Amino acid sequence: MANSANPRIVVGVDGSPASEKALRWAVDYARLTGGTVHAVAAWEYPAFYGWAGASVPAPEFNPEELAGKTLSDTVAKAVGTRPDVGITESVVPGNAAQALLEAARGAALVVVGSRGLGGFTGALLGSVSRHLTEHAPCPVVVVRHGLAGEEGGGEGTSGDASGGDVE
Repeated sequence: MANSANPRIVVGVDGSPASEKALRWAVDYARLTGGTVHAVAAWEYPAFYGWAGASVPAPEFNPEELAGKTLSDTVAKAVGTRPDVGITESVVPGNAAQALLEAARGAALVVVGSRGLGGFTGALLGSVSRHLTEHAPCPVVVVRHGLAGEEGGGEGTSGDASGGDVE
């Protein structure tokens, strides 16, 4: 059961604008509730295909290192280097939805952006946010990035809660 005196808010971060907005939302919520933020980035080796079929990535390609850099850069960009709430960062191997489900055990809340970096850009929900709304052990907030000019959406908006939908 989540500790209501110091709620832990899990947020998925993949470097997308929606995940950056979700991180800002989670930090704002943690500030209001006296909680802490657990920012999670997942990584997997991508499948590489060429003329000869499946191949292995170049040895200098390190998806774990890339995910870690993306996570730390996104945290620094979204909340600065001295946030006023506790933030922990975790880089975990595997599928993003599964990593967030595991991190959500005992959490008060999970926050994700509506669309990550992959998939179909026209869909309202990405596969990770949809999976979490169906299977998470705690409430899920899906923060919508939105379109430019839309209230609560677009580039350069603050991390306020407008534009977030609780599922």
